[in-house]
Amino acid sequence: MTGPLIDYHNGIYAFDADYMRPLLAAIHLIESDGRAAFVDTANFEVMPQALAALGARGLGPESVDYVILTHIHLDHAGGAGVMMEAFPNAKLVVHPRGARHMVEPSKLMAGVEGVYGQERARRMYGSLIPIPAARIIEARDNTVLRLGSRELLCIDAPGHAKHHIAIVDRQSGGIFTGDTFGISYRELDVDGRPLIMPSSTPIQFDPDEMRASIELMLSFNPDAVYLTHFSRLAPPAELGRKVLRLLDRYVDIALGASAAADKTAVIRDGLTRLLLDEARHHGVRISDQSILEIWHLDLELNAQGLAYWLESQEAA
Repeated sequence: MTGPLIDYHNGIYAFDADYMRPLLAAIHLIESDGRAAFVDTANFEVMPQALAALGARGLGPESVDYVILTHIHLDHAGGAGVMMEAFPNAKLVVHPRGARHMVEPSKLMAGVEGVYGQERARRMYGSLIPIPAARIIEARDNTVLRLGSRELLCIDAPGHAKHHIAIVDRQSGGIFTGDTFGISYRELDVDGRPLIMPSSTPIQFDPDEMRASIELMLSFNPDAVYLTHFSRLAPPAELGRKVLRLLDRYVDIALGASAAADKTAVIRDGLTRLLLDEARHHGVRISDQSILEIWHLDLELNAQGLAYWLESQEAA
């Protein structure tokens, strides 16, 4: 692993996938009675870190019962194929809308190539490995997984994507939220307080669904939320209210761009100003340039997602 295994002292661990840059994507390992599950997978380069995480807990590949995908965007699902090849006893757990793309990933890869270009997409994600349908569990709303003595409840959590689930760990009271609850990078923490922002990545962003999903997660009164970008935040209630407030601001920024010739550019500018305003209000001390270097890809994707949503609203 490129960094230490983070131990949350409740059977949940995290490590940095070292995907694109440090502290961008966390992979979570859940352990119970010698059985293990991974939540999200980053990309095809994940296996050295994943095996090291298991080894640090005295576990081997045969101990893994589940590889769970919060959704099938490739910064979360790109390593699923290599994990499933390495873990002979594992089942892949994925939203029903995403399952077919894990069996036959060519359309998924084509969509990513459309966003990044073929060369960059292949460099980031390699060749996606198909996963046999017999090894896939389609996690419909309220599906319960048993991992040792733990119960993991899968709930439908659209808003960021229609193929998104969240996973409630009934033992710890934590929820693995993927991207629906937002993104929070540790470089922008101030005195242990996180800065959190919504994620409106294309093409299935829906603010009403996101609001409902966040409110559903908060209804469980979680002890903590575990974000893929980046890991554990607590306590969640106030952070959830902040995400909902900022979600309204995202919508306002998008609606304000409705008359623009280049909606994406106008929205990106609005999101940039909002991010920097929130960072300064939060007390972030690093430069604007440093903040934007951390957030540059998210700002672009969030702007694209809001523009796509705006156009769908105008076409309705």
